[in-house]
Amino acid sequence: MVKYITKSLDETISLGEKLAQNFKSNVVGLNGELGSGKTAITKGIGNYFGIKNITSPTFVVMKIYKTLKNNSKIKNLVHIDCYRLETYDALLDIGLMDYINDEKNLIIIEWANKISDYLPKQTIYVNFKLANNENERIIEM
Repeated sequence: MVKYITKSLDETISLGEKLAQNFKSNVVGLNGELGSGKTAITKGIGNYFGIKNITSPTFVVMKIYKTLKNNSKIKNLVHIDCYRLETYDALLDIGLMDYINDEKNLIIIEWANKISDYLPKQTIYVNFKLANNENERIIEM
């Protein structure tokens, strides 16, 4: 397990940009308490792919962004938030498996622990913790 400590929102976003360069899976599960940096790191991942308007999909469950990085095999960033999810069937109804099975999609799932039994075994998990300093985050992969 690799551990990172970020000391600000900007550092968490920058870490997302760096991590996006090395993902070995097209499914990334983010777990951690509210406000621990899941959406911030997703913004960084989006920045790497040329997407500047990432917002939390908490109330809509899923947002799809077209990537703007021409030399990437990733064409869509699919951002999912399972925080308010009642059943896994709701994700099936909006086509989760179709997105996962298309390697041109990078799937970022906040609160992935709620559906981890259904995710591919090659899913990369990133865990977030609040640290003692209010802006500091402990991020483990």
